[in-house]
Amino acid sequence: MTWDYLIVGAGFAGTVLAERLASQCGARCLVVDRRDHVGGNAHDHYDAAGVLLHTYGPHYFRTNSQRIIDYLSQFTEWHPVDYQILSWTHGRFWQFPINLNTFEQLLDRASTEEEMASTLAEWRLPILEPKNSEEVILSQVGHRLYEMFFENYTRKQWRREPSQLDASVCGRIPIRTNRDDRYLSEKFQALPKEGYSAMFARMLRHPNIEVRLGADYRAERANIKFKHLIYTGPIDEYFDHCYGPLPYRSLRFESETLDQEFFQPAMQVNYPNDHDYTRIVELKHATGQKLPVTTIVREYPEDFGPGKEPYYPVPAPDARKLYERYAALADVEKGVSFVGRLATYRYYNMDQVVGMALAEFEKLKAALPANAWPETSVQAVPAVEL
Repeated sequence: MTWDYLIVGAGFAGTVLAERLASQCGARCLVVDRRDHVGGNAHDHYDAAGVLLHTYGPHYFRTNSQRIIDYLSQFTEWHPVDYQILSWTHGRFWQFPINLNTFEQLLDRASTEEEMASTLAEWRLPILEPKNSEEVILSQVGHRLYEMFFENYTRKQWRREPSQLDASVCGRIPIRTNRDDRYLSEKFQALPKEGYSAMFARMLRHPNIEVRLGADYRAERANIKFKHLIYTGPIDEYFDHCYGPLPYRSLRFESETLDQEFFQPAMQVNYPNDHDYTRIVELKHATGQKLPVTTIVREYPEDFGPGKEPYYPVPAPDARKLYERYAALADVEKGVSFVGRLATYRYYNMDQVVGMALAEFEKLKAALPANAWPETSVQAVPAVEL
């Protein structure tokens, strides 16, 4: 048998492409992943206490794209969530992202949008074109709030000074002068009602799709026939690190189940200054589970190395320069599509990866000859286990 597509990675990028190509084009797709589950870093699971957890850290789905909402809604219902975050520093919880409530905490009295705006205008540094993450925050709120909430958190997360990171790293976080304390601004904010893993399983449940978990794609590639490769893993790994390894950040998660309904007052509490971990996540606040116990997860940033997962491409000029050398190789690699956060070395949100995969599907579909795969009888494969 010849597969039409060998798809490396069962995360958002690989799963969306497999589902579209199989259901819309009748293509035969083999999806391989070296992990023992689907969903990539968005995988979720129930722990021993019955608490739903995001296995690889919180994944807060949000988007402004109705097209992406409509597409994913074929495979899941949604549980609406306003993702709310606090920050613990100077011995107390603070409203975060910075908003009028935060400003009032700082003043220890009531204030107004006008007073906050005029005060920030006095505090901020006159940097018209911020070139890095330090400058982008200093240009918005000045030194005091930058040091309270951003400086050391960024150092812990990336093990680099904020001045060494692209402006987009800290620039993603909104600064508001009203009382909107939501972490995110997108119009659609929700979690899959039954979890990400259930959604991915439905997407991959098609007779033209086979999923092989715990599989090395190089071994599979050597033993099967296929027409086109879709690669969603680290781009430097694909090219055998021929220009040297790209920098990534990894994570370690420490979970603790507690015999109480809730541990902290919000879904996520950031720790910019006081501890080795960057945040504690208590997902029950977001999922709405009704349980007498709770599980919290402390998240520790770590250096990437052997045995570690590459969670975040490092958004910095030196890393981008090295990536561009790999991108030049990818541009001339015949019969291969590079899709997703790791394959394009970009710090993308989930909806952006879905959009990228849908765009790649349209590109692949447009390149197909008419009636590329006439209807055939394809033996169904077992549904993917959750």
